[in-house]
Parts: sequence; C-alpha cells; structure tokens
Amino acid sequence: MSEITKLEQNLTVKKIDNKTINLSINNNEMLMSIVGQFDQNLKNLSKLTSTDVYFRGNSITCKGEKENLSIFCEAIKFLINKYFLTNIIEKEDIVLSVKKNLDIANSNIKSFKQLIKTPKKSVIARSEKQSEYIKALKENDIVMSLGPAGTGKSFLAVSVAVTLLMEKKIDRVILSRPAVEAGEKLGFLPGDMKEKVDPYLRPLYDALYELFGADKIDKKIETGEIEIAPLAFMRGRTLKNCFAILDEAQNATETQIKMFLTRIGENSKLVVNGDPSQVDLINKSYSGLIKSRNILKDLKEIKIIEFDHTDVVRHPLVSKIIRAYQKKSTDDKN
Repeated sequence: MSEITKLEQNLTVKKIDNKTINLSINNNEMLMSIVGQFDQNLKNLSKLTSTDVYFRGNSITCKGEKENLSIFCEAIKFLINKYFLTNIIEKEDIVLSVKKNLDIANSNIKSFKQLIKTPKKSVIARSEKQSEYIKALKENDIVMSLGPAGTGKSFLAVSVAVTLLMEKKIDRVILSRPAVEAGEKLGFLPGDMKEKVDPYLRPLYDALYELFGADKIDKKIETGEIEIAPLAFMRGRTLKNCFAILDEAQNATETQIKMFLTRIGENSKLVVNGDPSQVDLINKSYSGLIKSRNILKDLKEIKIIEFDHTDVVRHPLVSKIIRAYQKKSTDDKN
C-alpha cells in the first residue's frame, strides 16, 4: 500500500472556518503516539506552529492563521508517515516536522527509505544530507563527514557500524579519536586503556547504549568485537573485516588522518568525522580535517559529506546558535 493511500485512509482533514481545521486520525495507537504522553507532543506542535490545539477522542482541532494551519497539517502528515515506517514518534520528530527551511514535508518519504533497524529503535534519515550520508556509509569503503554538532555524524556512523556487526557482515567495530585533552600521553592517566580513553568517547557510548542496550554492548566490548582505541594506537595496524570510526577528527593532524586512512584492509570501512569549527588543538592550523578533505575530494572511491546548520536535529536553538557564531566568524574575517 502506498504512503498516500495509507495517509488518506488514516487521516481526515475538515475545514471548520478560515481559522479552524479539524483532523481525525483513525488509528488509535498512532494517534496516541502523535499526541504524546500528557499531550506533550501536541503542546510542542502548538508552540512551534503558533496555533491553539485541542484534543478530544480521535479528533484534533487546530485554530490559527491560515499559513500556520497549513504548517500544522503538514506536520501531522509527516508524523503519520514516520509512524508507519518506525511505529514510534520521538520528540525530535516534532521539531523536524515543522522545519520550514528543509522542505522535509515533500522529501520525508525519500529520506525515510534510508532506515537503520537496531534492537531498541529504528533510525531514520532526518534530512536529505543524512539520507545521503547513510547511503554512503553502506556503500563506500571510506567516508568523511564534516559539519557542526547535532547533525548525526557520529550517531549514524555508530548505528550502521554495529548493525553490520550484529548481522555478522564484519568481525569488529573500532571506535577511535585523538585524546587531545591528554595530549595523547595516556600513560599518565589512571586505569587500563579502556578506562583512559572512555571519557573521550562518551558520545559514542551514549549512541551505542541507546541503540543496542548497555548489556549487549558491554559484552561485545569484553569479547573485543567492539574495540576502543586512541588514534595513536592505530599506527602499524592493518584493519581487516572491521568498521572503524575516527571521531572528533578536527583534532587530528593531516599526518594522523593519513595514517588512519591507510590502515584500511580487506572487507573494511573507515569513517572520519569532525567539526572544523571546534578545533581544540593549541595551534589550530595543525588541524588536518579540512586539509585532508581538500586532498582527497577528487578520489571517487571516497565519499565526502558536508553538513551545515540546516541538518541539525537537536533543539531548534542549536541551529540558530551555530548560524550566529558562523556570522561572527565571517564578520571577524571581513
């Protein structure tokens, strides 16, 4: 059954007057997922669309200006399509459903086709660029992604990597990053290697636990199927039958990124993620992320994905904050 047919069968929209519409949703489970616990999703939608929303039975009444009513209606359609594919509505979906500058209302079905099914939840592309990124992670041996925080660079890479591990298409997942805060001199820190590096890989752990559960992930770490390693420990290795992710690559030098990429072996994938605007190196000119992008951009075997503030899927303020800092940086240069 097509998405349009499903939508027509489950949603009825009736115009009451120029400033009021009524939406009836026939699937009760879907309706409750869209409404949210204590009607929280509807309250957020009301705020984001500048409308007044009332919920009773299987009916949602929305009052507001004509343009805002249209935005609210498209948001509900978006959420229905999302529910059909994943059987869940998350708080991030509410924000995404009303992003006017992404044209998501028209492209969401295409984006949803890049679906990653994990034991705890299904992960979907939340923008065209994320859809392109997931496709690259599945099809290319080497992928570089550059962009601000909140665009899903690390989260999506981890999702694809561990899914391939669970499907036994690879033997191991390696998570790495430059330990800049420790100056790569990890010997001075207490604990074994995992304990030394863990604090720097917390975002990747968070993604792993959210998608696959702590018990399952901890067991994979114990057996060595998921390996935690600082970038400095990649030297001299050949990575076979694995998916290796270098996170926070803006804090790696050009030489270090070259070293990491040349570790690739048979049946392996390498991913380099970083945010050029968040370099923690004392001498920021040592960052090799942009330099490596420029060197490798003409190699068709390497896919380079560049995100911007429009791809941010966190709180709407994050995108505005990023734009404000980008504007200041541009003004300073001028």
